[in-house]
Amino acid sequence: MTIVTAAGGVLAGREPQRGNGEPAWLTDARLAALGWVGEHGFPTSRDEDWKYTALDPILAVPFEAATKVSDHRVSATEIDGAAVDLGGPRLVFVNGHFAPALSRLTGLPEGAEVTNLASVLAAGPERLEPFFAHAPGERNAFAAFNDVLTEDGAFVHLAPGVVVSEPIQFVFFSDTAGFELISSPRSVILAEAGSSATIVETYAGVDGEVYCTNAVTEVVLGDGAQVDHYKVQAEPVTAFHLALLDVRQGRDSRFSSRSVMLGASVARHEVRVLFQGEDAHVSLDGVYLPQGQQLHDNAIFIDHAAPNCTSHQLYKGVLDGRGHGVFTGHIMVRRGADGTDANQNNKNLILSDRAEVDTRPRLEIYTDDVKCTHGAAVGQLDEEALLYLRARGIPLEAARGLLIYAFVHQMVDRIELEPLRAQLEALVATRFAEGDHPVEP
Repeated sequence: MTIVTAAGGVLAGREPQRGNGEPAWLTDARLAALGWVGEHGFPTSRDEDWKYTALDPILAVPFEAATKVSDHRVSATEIDGAAVDLGGPRLVFVNGHFAPALSRLTGLPEGAEVTNLASVLAAGPERLEPFFAHAPGERNAFAAFNDVLTEDGAFVHLAPGVVVSEPIQFVFFSDTAGFELISSPRSVILAEAGSSATIVETYAGVDGEVYCTNAVTEVVLGDGAQVDHYKVQAEPVTAFHLALLDVRQGRDSRFSSRSVMLGASVARHEVRVLFQGEDAHVSLDGVYLPQGQQLHDNAIFIDHAAPNCTSHQLYKGVLDGRGHGVFTGHIMVRRGADGTDANQNNKNLILSDRAEVDTRPRLEIYTDDVKCTHGAAVGQLDEEALLYLRARGIPLEAARGLLIYAFVHQMVDRIELEPLRAQLEALVATRFAEGDHPVEP
């Protein structure tokens, strides 16, 4: 089946086949997803949720599906350079496949299962069936395509009341040896009632290589569970990054996610949150820093389907060169979700007259007794503040850097893991140390 030029390349010899040794329900889900994508295709600018994100650069590449490679092709030094070691359990994936020689799965308390998805599929696949039992295309076409191609990813299961004190780290590293590959990692986090953990995802790869990461991370929180999630997207600027974070929350659960988007030529970070139980809370923060000709797209959908839930969002963008930023925030408050408290804020700092940002906060409310706010702002560096700093002997570029860092620092300060915060402070500081990046006429 040929979908588009890129997908035709991806599926060469990889079409789902019955009797291939995997569970029948998984093959059925793959075939349904492939059929949906074949019928509907990938998004275009006519799709409202993708209106400002041009996908032509991705769809023009004849990617091949990544296959498992030897752990030894990537060194531990490369992994440490891409992702700061946080000391706890660490799962490393190379081209979307588990690399046990680079991973560490020690120090876990009883009742905490941390492993890779492929091993779960091999040992007890019925545990994963609910995660493929959704209508194809229900989330987006790329998530459906992940259904078709995914073979591995991270798996975390926390039994009721289990507390994992050290961060659980997922590192997704791409080393394609010059081939144009697409990897499709699928990660699942199940936090049962009263459990808690911190998850840190890092995406990186070899500079100069052309590849696409198409990732899906699913998080299910039971009643009273808490998950703190961090994501660092530091792919090379020759790569592409498409990701969905899908979250479902039970009663009185707490979920937070803080994302930092630095890399990739075209990157989209989509978050979907569904409140299934009352008195739950979600906090979503993000910073995106496109420069050169990068495009960074953040798409957020929070579904208040239960009463007395709260959601807070703060996303900040700094755009340089021809950088293009997109923020689409959609909060839906359904009938009966009384007591909802939701706020959403997007702020952007433009450093170049060639940079562009599109911001679309949106509220959709179908009940009374709610408190909902949203706002968006786009501006440039404060000339008076620059003058003030320069009058005190600070050179222009240093003064600019101070103001940019002050704008972003609020987001970095929200990262509670000190080693990760230190790493990101350094990355942000050096990113704008040289001031405006030149742009082509």
